[in-house]
Amino acid sequence: MALNKELSSTYNQFLETAPKEVSSIITDAVRDFKNSYDPARAIQPGDAFPQFHLSDATGNEVSLNDLLVEGPILISFYRGEWCPFCNLELRALQSHMDEFHQKGVTLVAVSPELPDHSLTTSEKLLLKFPVLSDVGNQLAKKLGLLFPQPESMRTVFDKFGVDWNQRYGNDNLELPVPATFLVDKKGIVRNSFVNPQYRHRLEPEIAIEWIDRL
Repeated sequence: MALNKELSSTYNQFLETAPKEVSSIITDAVRDFKNSYDPARAIQPGDAFPQFHLSDATGNEVSLNDLLVEGPILISFYRGEWCPFCNLELRALQSHMDEFHQKGVTLVAVSPELPDHSLTTSEKLLLKFPVLSDVGNQLAKKLGLLFPQPESMRTVFDKFGVDWNQRYGNDNLELPVPATFLVDKKGIVRNSFVNPQYRHRLEPEIAIEWIDRL
């Protein structure tokens, strides 16, 4: 099944089963953000990807330059292990690891979760690619990907047992807009996918088409 078809099915199931007071808070928050967010504010193809130093799931520091030594990178920003849409995307990317590897591209995932939670994600989904922690969304801010969720969302996370401070090391409810970038070996963004609707993600097959055009 195509990734976005699976994402759509998961979303529809959520709307059917979630309490109305919960689903309405989420849909309102996403609608308001979508109406106010301009994807043009995000980093664009042709721009240099900003330098970074982030911890991987085991606490080792990884830099942009470290990754580019191996060649181009495909870097995907996700919200957290609690997000079923993110988990579906990560699994879909994992299923194409051999193709990425054969084409000389390093796959990397980034979220604002603390390294311990990134490790949980990596182990739970049996991921074979680096999962980096952008604590405080510092890199996401540089890329124009910040989603400052409204206070109303705190009720939703409390209801689902997501301890925000424990998971993210802060209490600000900020998340990255789900996004994927192909960065060439010179550190230049060649392609980008940015969508404020969290249930829409880049199909891995499209990423492979990007890579083939490098």
